Amino acid sequence: MVKTIRNSKSSETGSEPTLARSLSLPLLVLYGLGVTVGAGIYVLIGGTAEKAGYYAPISFVVAAIVVSFTGFSYAELSTRFPVSAGEAAYVKEGFRSPSFSLLVGLMVVVSGVVSSAAVTLGSAAYLHAYIPISEDLLLAIVIVIVGLIAIWGILESVRFAALITLIEIGGLGLVVGYAFFVTPDLLNNAHLLIPPFEVVAWSGIFSAGLLAFFAFVGFEDIANIAEEVKQPKKTLPWGILLTLILATTVYLIVVSVVILMVPMAELLSSTTPLSLVFASAPPWIKGLFGLIAFFATINGALIQVIMASRVLYGLGKQGSLPSFITYISPRTRTPITASLIIIGLIVILAYTLPIVELAEMTSIVVLLVFTLVNLALIRIKLLDGAETVGEVFYVPLWVPILGCLTSLGLLMAGFFI
Repeated sequence: MVKTIRNSKSSETGSEPTLARSLSLPLLVLYGLGVTVGAGIYVLIGGTAEKAGYYAPISFVVAAIVVSFTGFSYAELSTRFPVSAGEAAYVKEGFRSPSFSLLVGLMVVVSGVVSSAAVTLGSAAYLHAYIPISEDLLLAIVIVIVGLIAIWGILESVRFAALITLIEIGGLGLVVGYAFFVTPDLLNNAHLLIPPFEVVAWSGIFSAGLLAFFAFVGFEDIANIAEEVKQPKKTLPWGILLTLILATTVYLIVVSVVILMVPMAELLSSTTPLSLVFASAPPWIKGLFGLIAFFATINGALIQVIMASRVLYGLGKQGSLPSFITYISPRTRTPITASLIIIGLIVILAYTLPIVELAEMTSIVVLLVFTLVNLALIRIKLLDGAETVGEVFYVPLWVPILGCLTSLGLLMAGFFI
């Protein structure tokens, strides 16, 4: 719900924004879907199947439940403090600690960098099937392309990402459609997806939930481009919530279809899991899907680069990092220095760590950030109450409490199950 409450610590200063405020709700949702759908579905179904087997779709449900509470917390906080480096601002207001704020901001940057490294690895793997040159060289090409697009301009970058998002969703439709074309009675085995009430089965589900959680990483990126969104206090909550609803729906359908169709032995730990659906398809269908998958994974990396560079910019603007990081090109109106730093870090990680390890590392960092963000909202509500100014998307106190507990629960499941 939306309430008008008084916020004496509002981050809106009334000054002209440094970045270009040009993103509408449709572009914002496509931006969010571009990173969530592309990163999770096109790369990591095999990894979740290795841990949860036929119950992998339930792992995505578990992850969605964890994310939903935190999503509502972000919806309120993004309207209280619609600024770049959103999480850092939320924690700064909640804990009254600039150093703690810097730590959280850097954790968000790390999550974006590590996530981009994982997704660019998947992108290079898809491309390698069609361009028989060194995968290391392909990886370098992918990272350079992503960096150039990110620097191009926010409206241009997000429009490009939105177009690719529509294409990648079409690719997922192709996966589902072809699966039912080849196996019309696919749903006859749907009972295999329902887990029994046994400790072993649910241990695998919760363990895979940490990896499945990676598929939802990205909705929070929306909060970090708040200074480039039109009417942020109205647009940001809807952008966050619609992204989560649509992503969860897509995940359940696609993961279930792939798990039922592809032999489990082939699916386990595959870095190109969706291509296995087209094992018996004509060459032109395989080629078409390969191109779609390549662009889908590039899209996920691009959006994370945009997010991470804005967080660095926001931290510099707050005075937490050196001012040279805040340099914005007068031509592209993008944070050039911050973008180059992010690209350099992605190169290092992409060439040194495997994809599943990168994905799990991303999930751990983001869950820690989610826990702290929820705690920050709890403290803001308890300390400030309703003493603020302006329209805010308001959620009850129990929402961030459950967001904190579920984030911690999934984090512990990844370590101990």
